[in-house]
Parts: sequence; C-alpha cells; structure tokens
Amino acid sequence: MLGTAGFTVLGAPAIIGNRAAFAQDSSKASSNLAIDRVTPPDLHKFKVGSFEVLVVKDGARPSGVPNETFGTNQSAETVGALLSDNFLPTDQFVNGFSPTLIDTGSDVILFDTGFGQSGRAQGAGRLIEGMAAAGYMPADVTIVVLTHLHGDHIGGLMEDGKPAFENARYVVGQKEYDFWTDTARVGTPAEGGHKGVLANVKPLAEKITFIGDGADVVSGITSMAAFGHSPGHMIFNVESAGKRLILTADTANHFVLSLQRPDWEVKFDMDKAAAAATRKKVFDMVATDKVAFLGYHMPFPAVGYAEKQETGYRFVPKSYQFDI
Repeated sequence: MLGTAGFTVLGAPAIIGNRAAFAQDSSKASSNLAIDRVTPPDLHKFKVGSFEVLVVKDGARPSGVPNETFGTNQSAETVGALLSDNFLPTDQFVNGFSPTLIDTGSDVILFDTGFGQSGRAQGAGRLIEGMAAAGYMPADVTIVVLTHLHGDHIGGLMEDGKPAFENARYVVGQKEYDFWTDTARVGTPAEGGHKGVLANVKPLAEKITFIGDGADVVSGITSMAAFGHSPGHMIFNVESAGKRLILTADTANHFVLSLQRPDWEVKFDMDKAAAAATRKKVFDMVATDKVAFLGYHMPFPAVGYAEKQETGYRFVPKSYQFDI
C-alpha cells in the first residue's frame, strides 16, 4: 500500500523537514535524522508527435488471491502457474491506476480522474498533486474524457462537492452514461456504481458531450467502442505527426493475466464474454499494427506494446521509442 500524502505538492514545511530543530542540536548530525518528507507522485512525460503526454500514478493497491479477480473460470493452480512462470507472486497482485493528460497545444485533455478524495486515506487520489508537479493546475484542463464510469475513473471529478476541473467540458460515451444513470440499477449489483455516477457525473451533464464509436474528441483523438468491461467502455486512438498511441483504458487489467490469457474471465468485467472478445480484437490490432498502447492498469508508466503469442500477447514496456 502506498503511503498517504497531502492533497497538494506545495507542502514546503513537510518537504524541508525540521531544519530549525536540527540546527539547535548539532549533535544530531551523528545520530539518526528523522525527516518528514512527502514522497512526490510518480510522473512520466513523453511526446506523441506534437502532443505532450503526461501519465500520473494516482495510486496502487495490493490485492490478495489473484484467481478471485483474474481467471475466475480457471483453477487457482492454473492462475498461479502463469504468475510463477512470469516471476510474479502467486498469492497477491498489485493494481495501479494511471490517469493521462494530453496537451495538444490547443487543449489540455484529461483521460479519467482516479479516485479523488475518496482514495487519499489509502494513499491514492494523487492526480491533481501529480499534475501540479508537472506544471498543470486543474483550471488548465479544457476537456475531461471518461473512458467509462467505474469509481476509480470518476472519483476525481469533484472536490468538496464542486467540479475539480472548473474550466473543463466533458466527453462521455452515451451508452455508458445511459446505463449508469438508469434507475433500473437500483437493487442490483450495479447500484453502488449508479450512486457514484449520480454524485460525480450527472451534476456535470450540461457540460457533457455524449459520443459513440468513431467520434473526434479533437483533431487527432478518436473514440473506439470497446464494450464488455462496462456496457459503454470506450478506448481512444491518438495520432500526431505520424506517431500513434492507443489509450486502452480497462480493456486489459493485468499485464500478464489479461494479456497472455485474454479468454480468462475477469471479476470486474460486466459482460465477460464481450470483454474477452474485445480484448482479442483490440490487442490483435495493437500487435498487428505494432502501435504503442497506454493501459490504465498496466505497470507504471503504463505504456508499452503487445507481442502476439500462441495464446495471447506479451507486454513489452516502452523505452526510448518516443524520444527519438
């Protein structure tokens, strides 16, 4: 579990430490020095053509018993064997959360918002803090795109009951929004998500542009339907100056268990058969086109390539491909 951190990166007293007390007692120089430091959020910046991309690690969460989430239609031994073959522990896994900001020069576009206030007690909700460390403030964001409306993607929309990104308009899949705002969700396993959308997304409805497959967010960024994980889950194709990146959101939620075995069922996929079909379709495209993808739950900085294998795909993290 990540340590908790304050909402802002501007906590100078915490970062500097107790210098005055140290100066008063120079004998501490030869003893253990207690320093109260705020660990900065993990950030990663790179360019896609003329677009500046910033990935922020909103947080990470260890979870036990991998086969209770991934490969739920497989035995614990089968799931454990695949993890072991990939040098991973068999008794738990770590899930990261990586909202992404794209600065096109004309717009500052944020894709998903992390946990927000609800995650800070557990060390998450670090998006705005990370943006500030990279030179962006909430007021700089002109468009917020929501790939889908699960809690770890919409939790940062509001701060103290007010829109966190005061100058932004919003882009949301019509099918996704209609599902989660429908009162038919009451009394079903989706009721918690329904309440979260009513609290965080519906108040912004007047500023939302509702889209479907093949819609342009701005020039160079286009939506692609990728249903299954949620009813209206969307991914986005990003192209600039001959470079390309696909934001795959939650199409694959683990770099081994989801990619090497795309057929395996995942607990959080709402339509498991559709989600598996979408995984294969999307990552066949990624592998065939040899295009980079950014997955919300991939190992930070969440960017890499998919190499086709006999039963699925191998995740290959990016290195310097976008630097030259």
